[in-house]
Amino acid sequence: MCVCVGLDENYTPIRTYQVCQVMEPNQNNWLRTNWIEKGDAQRIFIELKFTLRDCNSLPGVVGSCKETFNLYYQETDSEVGRSLRETQYVKIDTIAADESFTQGDLGERKMKLNTELRIIGPLSRRGFYLAFQDVGACIALVSVKVYYKKCWSIIENLATFPDTVTGSEFSSLVEVEGICVNDAEEETDNSPKMHCSAEGEWLVPIGKCICKAGFHQKGDACEPCGRGFYKSSSQDLQCSRCPAHSFTDREGSWRCDCEDGYYRALSDPPSVACTRPPSAPQNLVYNINQTTVSLEWNPPADTGGRNDVTYRVICRRCSWEPEECVPCGPNVGYSPAQSGLVDTYVGITDLLAHANYTLEVEAVNGVSDLSRTQRLFAAVSIATGQAAPSQVSDVIKEKIQQRSVQLSWQEPHHPNGVIKEYEIKYYEKDKVSTVRSRSTTATVNNLKPSTSYVFQIRAFTDAGFGTYGPRVEITTKEENAATVVSSEQNPVIIIAVVAVAGTIILVFMVFGFIIGRRYALAVYTCFLCLFFTVKFPGTKTYIDPETYEDPNRAIHQFAKELDASCIKIERVIGAGEFGEVCSGRLKLPGKRDVAVAIKTLKVGYTEKQRRDFLCEASIMGQFDHPNVVHLEGVVTRGKPVMIVIEYMENGSLDAFLRKHDGQFTVIQLVGMLRGIAAGMRYLSEMGYVHRDLAARNILVNSNLVCKVSDFGLSRVMDDDPEAVYTTTGGKIPVRWTAPEAIQYRKFTSASDVWSYGIVMWEVMSYGERPYWDMSNQDVIKAIEEGYRLPAPWTAPWPAPAHVGLLAEGPGERPKFEQIVGVLDKMIRNPNTLKTPVGTCTRPISPLLDQNAPDFTAFRTVGEWLEAIKMERYRDNFTAAGYSSLESVARMSIDDIMRLGITLVGHQKKIMSSIQTTRAQMLHLHGTGVQV
Repeated sequence: MCVCVGLDENYTPIRTYQVCQVMEPNQNNWLRTNWIEKGDAQRIFIELKFTLRDCNSLPGVVGSCKETFNLYYQETDSEVGRSLRETQYVKIDTIAADESFTQGDLGERKMKLNTELRIIGPLSRRGFYLAFQDVGACIALVSVKVYYKKCWSIIENLATFPDTVTGSEFSSLVEVEGICVNDAEEETDNSPKMHCSAEGEWLVPIGKCICKAGFHQKGDACEPCGRGFYKSSSQDLQCSRCPAHSFTDREGSWRCDCEDGYYRALSDPPSVACTRPPSAPQNLVYNINQTTVSLEWNPPADTGGRNDVTYRVICRRCSWEPEECVPCGPNVGYSPAQSGLVDTYVGITDLLAHANYTLEVEAVNGVSDLSRTQRLFAAVSIATGQAAPSQVSDVIKEKIQQRSVQLSWQEPHHPNGVIKEYEIKYYEKDKVSTVRSRSTTATVNNLKPSTSYVFQIRAFTDAGFGTYGPRVEITTKEENAATVVSSEQNPVIIIAVVAVAGTIILVFMVFGFIIGRRYALAVYTCFLCLFFTVKFPGTKTYIDPETYEDPNRAIHQFAKELDASCIKIERVIGAGEFGEVCSGRLKLPGKRDVAVAIKTLKVGYTEKQRRDFLCEASIMGQFDHPNVVHLEGVVTRGKPVMIVIEYMENGSLDAFLRKHDGQFTVIQLVGMLRGIAAGMRYLSEMGYVHRDLAARNILVNSNLVCKVSDFGLSRVMDDDPEAVYTTTGGKIPVRWTAPEAIQYRKFTSASDVWSYGIVMWEVMSYGERPYWDMSNQDVIKAIEEGYRLPAPWTAPWPAPAHVGLLAEGPGERPKFEQIVGVLDKMIRNPNTLKTPVGTCTRPISPLLDQNAPDFTAFRTVGEWLEAIKMERYRDNFTAAGYSSLESVARMSIDDIMRLGITLVGHQKKIMSSIQTTRAQMLHLHGTGVQV
């Protein structure tokens, strides 16, 4: 291999590594790079630019000429010099050219550059070498570009996210915690996070930082509030000017200080103006009646700028000498209260007779107790006259009869004169009666037996009546039951009730007869309509959202509008066609929060993208079935626009099966298929065609319940069950699509049945790719020629049962109703699912008999590998000593892995072909191959 100079496609001189020893057999030329330190990278991209000469343009060249070369790598922790052997390198791929040049091109010294990109990873050592192996090609290596991807540091939502190297897998997302910028803090329970995608792009931010109190956001930084401004909470967006009668002479204030003479109550937020105590009440007047005083006043002229003004009364009893006053004490009563008065009046009772009092009324507000200034109040001085007697207490129940009660009591503690008589008030319910007594005893007669009465007593003097004493409740004794006649048993009452009821019924019957003839038919018809509406509801039919002139009308008819504040995005779990897919929680008022998946519409969307995005929600909102993903609602009136669906913990079915390869029983797999079929039966009965049924569009929850999802390609059928929908373009998932849908772009429920057959194959093969690594064109051609996927070897049914789903004619395929019935029978009879897998008693698929290559006709292992398009492993088989088909037919999966075949898809494809070869040999010879 030499270093040469040539021209690229633009006739620019370039240096290349060249080799062209095609005339000599058994070439094994190597070129290795220097040691490359990988740093933090786990996933490395290798871009190769090279030219390759067409072997046919080389005269006299025999079969030793190649048109490919091999790319290898080897990880090490340091440079190792030339000590690495060829067998220590790991093969990345065999590189072939898209374009090769001929002799004429060579004469012009113009080379056609080929560009190939390969990816290696995850890498675990400090660095690696790249090596290029030539086995007999005429090739020139122009450039090798080795790089990795990362997300560059950014500031988003006031959080700094550092440079982040992408993950090791194509679908991996690296979660990065953001660090708040200076003078910012994390929002409560919502720390800033972002995800770095494999392509080096930051995805939807979750959470955010907010400027602290005293600081406001300006661009990507937090700046302090200026003098005269404040910000009391991090939740506030902007700084505010200091409220009235307050100030701040420093930057970064979270509150403003009050001016002298003004105050802020502890319960006042910083946004409230500073205030002061109110002035004194105005126009205080009083009215005295012996030992009771009534006070009234007008509100103060200045409330201090507050609306929480109340009043309190201070009572002092004074001697005849001035300034000798003491508090009135607890015996004085205030109505309605002594303090906290809202109204401008109060009654003061139980004052002492012939005494002097000073009564003060003070207006107070929320800052009165903070003020250090002199109290402002209105005051009056009064002198009481003769007082009425105090309350009568200590009432004793002397004797209780059926119709009378005898009471006694003590004289009031403060009679305030000569008591002339007592008044006894008693009442049953709302009926009040009174009797009077000149002594401290009394008998109340004419009461009802077994009846509860309330008694109160008050005293009377020349000064008037005192107040009633405490309530005393007494129940009279029961009367002899034999003397009581219940009104409920009174025959007269019973007869009267029956007569009235009969009259009412008769009136209604006559009235109904008079008007009934006129409206009988209408009432009967309405009843039948209601009956059949309730008893026999019609089948719900799917309505295509595209039939609406206004797409917004469709979305609001079929989907519930959610308040964005009810949704909390927690993390990004993937990327969709229109934006990121996140997981989070939905908390609706009065309900418990639930886990949800959230599809977001990326920023900068067009109106068409918004319409297409929400169209799926208009479709999902019409479905209600346990095996169809449930739509929680949409957010169309905020940003980002969101579709909220139930959260399926285990994600897509294909990835879930690949992750848990071989970990489920057959009956569990059949149960998954039964759920998918039930969901499709429901959709089919609604007149709905999915068009994109595949394991990747089935979601699995924590209970292994499978639910149909992803309705982006789905369309409605007409009422005619044989009607079809013709697409106007767009991509078609070829490997899952029925032949009539591929050829004519016409879809029916029968084409969904075909797709379901492919899904069955995916499930039973634990997420294997249908048709392996065949191209889409090869798949289409193979199906047209009659080829069908063989039933997986783990499937509990014979091949014809599976092939029936993939019948050529749509009318020959079963309905989803029939598929559900068959699967139900299999689940109810688990013994049918216990057929040993891979035994020689297993019937050979008729599909293999008719369409698969006759592997027994091949003479060499090389021809067999070429037939299954795995000729790249010919040297592996030869080096391991597999020289005959008989030896190949005895191979196991472990033998295949020992050959160095690491790609899972290739392993399974080769193993499937080995099993077919083994079955064909058994079929032809009966014995001869030990299975």
